[in-house]
Amino acid sequence: MTPTSTTSLALDGAGIDGGLYTSITDFARDTRWLNGPMLTFTSIGVGLFAVFMLVGWWLARKQSAAGMATALAAPVATVIAYLANASIKTVFTEPRPCRALPHDFLIEKCPELNDYAFPSNHTTVVAAVTVALFLVNKRLGALSAVVAVVMGFSRVYVGAHYPHDVLVGAVVGAVVGAVCTLLARRFAAPLIERLRTGALRPLLVAPTPGRRRAGGEHRAKRPVG
Repeated sequence: MTPTSTTSLALDGAGIDGGLYTSITDFARDTRWLNGPMLTFTSIGVGLFAVFMLVGWWLARKQSAAGMATALAAPVATVIAYLANASIKTVFTEPRPCRALPHDFLIEKCPELNDYAFPSNHTTVVAAVTVALFLVNKRLGALSAVVAVVMGFSRVYVGAHYPHDVLVGAVVGAVVGAVCTLLARRFAAPLIERLRTGALRPLLVAPTPGRRRAGGEHRAKRPVG
């Protein structure tokens, strides 16, 4: 195998949408006041999606077993999406834009040479979470989608990715998230239904107000002394 054949699939990201990338990083240069908040958000904003998944689980306690299976599948879909995306990176080995366009404005530090750009891990992960949450609660899913869009934009704004890295990452995450959650609704829901009758019931089913009132009335009628 010749040396060049090992990189025959390497993408020339700058040739795809390097002009749009430069326009966005020029915008970042002109909005210095936004640089700090965007760098902070792009660095730790993924943590918000962990909170969203917890909220999804909490809401699913009042839903069917299929709804709970969907909520519990969200973190699994996130891990699978990340692994799938990492595999794609090793195939296309697209250099980061900070190396192809070194004179463009850069906020985030340029990563190592073997940390490839295509597709965006951040966007893939948050897209997978968002799809799962839409199947749990539409309002929560909509909130997650808005934050996911901001996350995707931030990855280009700070100079870490080309726009196509973000777009393909969103597609990968959405597809993996949809497949994983739909499979969970189909095959894991019966298991959730059984677990809801056992020791894990408090984690899988919300207490009904009727039972609380009944218990309170029973205690209130208990004679004193």
